[in-house]
Amino acid sequence: MQFQYWNERIEKMPRAELEVLQLDRLRAEIGFALRTPFYRERLAAAGIAGPGDIHSLDDLRKIPFTGKSDLRQGFPYGFLSIPRHDVVRLHASSGTTGIPTTIYFSRDDIKNWTDNMARCIYGAGCTKDDVFQNMISYGLFTGGLGLHQGGEEIGMMVIPSGSGNTARQFKLMQDFGTTVVHATPSFLLHVETKMKEAGVARESLSLKKAFAGAEPYSEDTRRRIEGLLDIDVYNSYGLSEMNGPSVAFECQCKDGMHIWEDGYIAEIINPDTLEPAADGEVGELVLTILCREATPILRYRTRDLTGFYTEPCPCGRTHRRLRRIRGRSDDMLIINGVNVFPSQIEEVIMGMKEVGNNYLIVVEKDGAMDRLTVKTEIGEDIFMDDSRPLNALKERIMQTLQVSISIRPHVELHEGGALPVSEGKAIRVQDLRPKDI
Repeated sequence: MQFQYWNERIEKMPRAELEVLQLDRLRAEIGFALRTPFYRERLAAAGIAGPGDIHSLDDLRKIPFTGKSDLRQGFPYGFLSIPRHDVVRLHASSGTTGIPTTIYFSRDDIKNWTDNMARCIYGAGCTKDDVFQNMISYGLFTGGLGLHQGGEEIGMMVIPSGSGNTARQFKLMQDFGTTVVHATPSFLLHVETKMKEAGVARESLSLKKAFAGAEPYSEDTRRRIEGLLDIDVYNSYGLSEMNGPSVAFECQCKDGMHIWEDGYIAEIINPDTLEPAADGEVGELVLTILCREATPILRYRTRDLTGFYTEPCPCGRTHRRLRRIRGRSDDMLIINGVNVFPSQIEEVIMGMKEVGNNYLIVVEKDGAMDRLTVKTEIGEDIFMDDSRPLNALKERIMQTLQVSISIRPHVELHEGGALPVSEGKAIRVQDLRPKDI
């Protein structure tokens, strides 16, 4: 395989040199952080009065973690480290409290973000000869503009189609010869279903690749999308607090996401003890940004569960690779005392060819006990009026899930298209249990 690099010197930098670069950039970030009300107090309590108090990367552990609640308490300008007239853009993510987490960008911050995003896209094998259709939400969400500006930096023709309206998406693909798309994995599955309904022949499209992100998904889901659409699907990772989707991306090997360590320091911790996880162990990802001056964030608890690959990547990049995001530490369901991650359920049902592209996990109370129901659509080759294969499939799903999650769930089978489809991030879990129980 012929690998391509956007910045080969940085991407293949020896680890010792990369860590020196990280230390220099961490000190600079500490300088920006000390300009903010939140970090002035937080760093002083940790005995850090200036960048010179950071002697090695190990000193990062002196700094307490930052959480989403800290960002919300600092709303609107508590984390802004430059004059407001030097801010050229803001992005924000909403939450259940109604108070968003708001991230500010200087002109240099946008340049750094754009360059990292171009590195991601180019590293996945794209060039200026590609036509890139960005089928994801724009606006305050970072995913839209993030990949848009990276694609333009490479020189791709970018179609800012946004999410939804599959009929228009197909028309744009056919008219302009789209070769690369960006969407949530759930929307890519939805696109395949709508292609059949609309009578759009796969041969009429020029699609080669898709970038799937914004929601966790399993390897079985990736393989299903690749098989249904006959494309290569690349996994990506990001969060708005860390410049969105440019944090980590798969290279052409499609075996783990390179986290760009010249722009981020990544730690994996045990979410219960908050101590460092062992090499290769799954834990919670903690990130410190090194490529943004307007909104410095140190040791941010992402709540995302992952781990590092310990072996080198065949592509030659020295930046470590993240494993596929398993889920979030705060998304874990406790059902009758058993810990269950939605990703475990997805791995099972997406690995069954008889199952359709959409599913829903429902948790509710049945007297004093929790009741877990998995609702899934069936494939087009199974008929709803024939009870024998339906009952056999239902029993197989229940048995396989019981082996995986130690709970025997209830299973409901539905016709294709019967379950709700989200054009943004898919809502896969409905926890209907009373909140005071």
